[in-house]
Amino acid sequence: MSENTASTPNSPTTPSTTWKDRTWLDFYPDWVRPELDYDAEHERTLAEIFDHAVKTWPKRPAMTFFGTTVTYAEYGRQVRMCAAMLHNRGVRKGDRVAIALPNCPQALITFYAVISLGATATLHNPLYTARELTVAFQDHGAKVGIFWDKAVDVARELRTVTPLEQIIPVTITRAMPWYLQFALKLPVPQVRALKNELAGSTEGLTEWADLVADASESEGRALIETAAVEPTDIALVLYTSGTTGTPKGAALSHANLCAVIIEGREWVPGLGEDEEPERMLAALPIFHAYGLTMNITLGPLIGGTVILLPAPKPPLLASAMKKQKPTWIPGVPALYQTIMDLAEEKHIDISGVKASFSGASSLPVEVVQRWENMTGGLLVEGYGLTETSPIVLGNPMSTDRRPGYVGIPFPDTQVRVVSQEDPTVVLPDGEAGELIVRGPQVFGGYLNRPDANERAFVTGEDGLGDWFRTGDMAVMERDGFVKIVSRIKEMIVTGGFNVYPQEVEEVLSEHPSIAQASVIGLPRSDGSETVAAGVVLAPGARLDEEVLKDHCREGLARYKVPRVFKVFDELPADQLGKVRRVEVREQMLGE
Repeated sequence: MSENTASTPNSPTTPSTTWKDRTWLDFYPDWVRPELDYDAEHERTLAEIFDHAVKTWPKRPAMTFFGTTVTYAEYGRQVRMCAAMLHNRGVRKGDRVAIALPNCPQALITFYAVISLGATATLHNPLYTARELTVAFQDHGAKVGIFWDKAVDVARELRTVTPLEQIIPVTITRAMPWYLQFALKLPVPQVRALKNELAGSTEGLTEWADLVADASESEGRALIETAAVEPTDIALVLYTSGTTGTPKGAALSHANLCAVIIEGREWVPGLGEDEEPERMLAALPIFHAYGLTMNITLGPLIGGTVILLPAPKPPLLASAMKKQKPTWIPGVPALYQTIMDLAEEKHIDISGVKASFSGASSLPVEVVQRWENMTGGLLVEGYGLTETSPIVLGNPMSTDRRPGYVGIPFPDTQVRVVSQEDPTVVLPDGEAGELIVRGPQVFGGYLNRPDANERAFVTGEDGLGDWFRTGDMAVMERDGFVKIVSRIKEMIVTGGFNVYPQEVEEVLSEHPSIAQASVIGLPRSDGSETVAAGVVLAPGARLDEEVLKDHCREGLARYKVPRVFKVFDELPADQLGKVRRVEVREQMLGE
């Protein structure tokens, strides 16, 4: 493997004779083919898919945002102008451009402008602190960054400690209809609070929309048409911390990202085939692989209309469900529960949601039953990771769904359960072990981390590609259905977001009242987890939860801040002094 990433992305396996024991194919519905074509015209790169959508459905609405509608024709025009703007600021093929934005039209336009130039987008949570972003920005080395104007101070700090040179702020309210922009200027307390929540300051910097307006559409068109974008080019880098809490950049190629949406289109019956475009609720953040692929890259493939929500807040969800009536909703269990509660409270008819796909945390059976009763559509659970673009397993969109299981392999995807100690040893059906996967959507390796790549992959003995070690414990039944048993990585999943214990523990331990800390996840009824901390106090200190929470918020995103604290005289540890998080969790659950 090379210094930057693995040499090539995994490739789809074509000859069926090379696949053994594909018992799960018996559960494929009639519309799902086990082997797909990833070299079809207009579908080899995300740039090709986008260009094809612009030409095929120019008058269709590509996205909506607070009542503003952008057609595919206008989408394409703005991407071309943004590409010209980025080129004028020095962005070239292979360069990395950082994007730290909430769900908004500017984020989507910038993303497609970057990848259409043959450059690489690195997506980041716009609410992260400089501390949380520094390692990633030092690693990918982006010189140009597109930031939410509320994160400008973070960007300025990053510019002092990373290769970042140019800061382009985005005021997302400028994408709203004129009447809402006018309303936000009114001296009303509630309106002022909303404006403060949505917009920050661009003082001393030129705002994104002004820079794009000064760019040339014709220049952007020429740049995009002559860009040599290849399927093997890295389109996206997303950072994931794995077992250590140290961010690693998962480098996803155009081929990886195209494969997963082509597989997804195959998996969901009739997706995008109606005369009316799918209305796709984008409540998941696009700076995560799940939110990006299930809406932002899937949308142009099927000519769908993406309903952009900057955050999955109840008023925004209620308005979207009532006025725009989505037909496709990817989400997490907590999102579905919120929507259903809102529908009952506000008497909103949510029937018409044809298909929904759940990931990130386990999906309770009662949520499925309630959702399907209220919508009349299907809700199934799947599984994946950032490194797999992100989906490798899914329950069939049919009566063969199996509660408690994350499903069966997607087309052209293989999974195994192996010994954690020796991943070349495949375990018998029904025995728990580490899940390893391979397929066209599986990435080729981490950026600048040959050491991590060496540990992350198992060489395929059949010459059909390496296997990626997921770090998750699973059981695979004889018929191919997979159940996730536990996380080797001890990662906490809260509301669909990943929290890495070590990162939170480091911040907690910096407070003078904390001698030692261990962070774990406590289960919630919606299938996700609450971040909790077991702490040993410094001599003479007392527990003040609000002070500790405020301290954590200075260095961490709010969802990472522990909500529950427990004081220990000493934390359970092994003979080498390593804290046993499992025992900390058991003790906190036992209260």
